[in-house]
Amino acid sequence: MKPSVLVVDIGGTHVKLLMSAKDKLKFDSGPDMTPRDFVRKFHQTKTELKFATISIGFPSVVRSGKIVKDPKHLGKGWVGFNFSRALKKPTRVINDAAMQALGSHIRGRMLFLGLGTGLGAALVWSNNLLPLELGDLPYRDHLKIEDWLGIDGLERLGQKAWRAEVLYCVTQLKLSFVADTVVLGGGNVKKMKQLPHGVKRGDNRNAFLGGCRLWEADHKTGKPRWRIL
Repeated sequence: MKPSVLVVDIGGTHVKLLMSAKDKLKFDSGPDMTPRDFVRKFHQTKTELKFATISIGFPSVVRSGKIVKDPKHLGKGWVGFNFSRALKKPTRVINDAAMQALGSHIRGRMLFLGLGTGLGAALVWSNNLLPLELGDLPYRDHLKIEDWLGIDGLERLGQKAWRAEVLYCVTQLKLSFVADTVVLGGGNVKKMKQLPHGVKRGDNRNAFLGGCRLWEADHKTGKPRWRIL
């Protein structure tokens, strides 16, 4: 029997603890949640769960398993935070959009775009995972692309114009990254209607699969199966 993985999805309003794609516990997060608050609530919530390792999806820039930038919608003090020591279990940390991208990948070169508060993104191909910060790309009117495709753009443009903007950007980004497919995830993907060929809806439950894949090892070498760039 494989060691069980607890997948933790840290968001701006809630933290979800998943032992399967369907079963979850959660607690509130918010703009004032610091690492100390997270650890306290984590230990209060996970009391009945049995697991060997932890995967954390975090809403900011993560490099080599370390948070390098405080998130926009949580408190301060996350940069360089040692989750393994604080949670007393082997822990791997990855950007939250990258974790869902990893779980969404089936074959070929796939670009993941998370339509949420901002714009999460990652590229997956041949056992490689490249987290991206596409939301910071410059866009029209000297704004960033996430100012148009994120929640602010949706509220400013209205659903019809926002959907048209998403379709335009998705088509161009698919070409730019030479992607075979684009997977649209995030909370606002439900507002999309028809999608063009080569673009499909993701499923937030794929974050659990992505968290589990972080711990997969190559059968021959024993090294991690997925290379995170």
